[in-house]
Amino acid sequence: MSTYYTIEEKYLQATDKLTYGKTPKALQLLNEIVSNDPLYARAHHQLGKIYYYDIEDYQTAGYHFKTCMELEPAFPGNYFHYLTLVVFLNMEKQVTLIAEKALATPGVDVAEIYDLLGLSAEKNRHFEKALKAYNDAFEMVTDTVERARVEESIKRVTAKMQKSNAVSYHLTD
Repeated sequence: MSTYYTIEEKYLQATDKLTYGKTPKALQLLNEIVSNDPLYARAHHQLGKIYYYDIEDYQTAGYHFKTCMELEPAFPGNYFHYLTLVVFLNMEKQVTLIAEKALATPGVDVAEIYDLLGLSAEKNRHFEKALKAYNDAFEMVTDTVERARVEESIKRVTAKMQKSNAVSYHLTD
């Protein structure tokens, strides 16, 4: 087994292990990195992804994503995953805060951020806000598959808006 002399080498080894589906070994390496250098933001990012997607420990995932964002706010790769987590957990205030930071960060896929903002608003039945966010995503999207998905979201929210308008009753004197 090779000995890794620098944190960067160990980080590259960990990401390589993740690429080939060896999550337990990657988790071990990333935890070693964080214990040796707790300010290594990208290790926190990778740990957040493992805890969110693989282990489903959302509190720990959130801790690592937040730590990464605080240590390296210019790292665009962290925002999508962190925002996905807080939308999943329906943390509206956090969604707004993270999205604002993400949209101000160069390199972030703006269409993905607007799409997640739309999903959050839709989950909370703020259909007009959701429709605006999905339309913003549609304007920014460049991938054909993502474009089709955003179009479906727009149609879905529009149908929900029409249905809620059709069922609302108003009493007047």
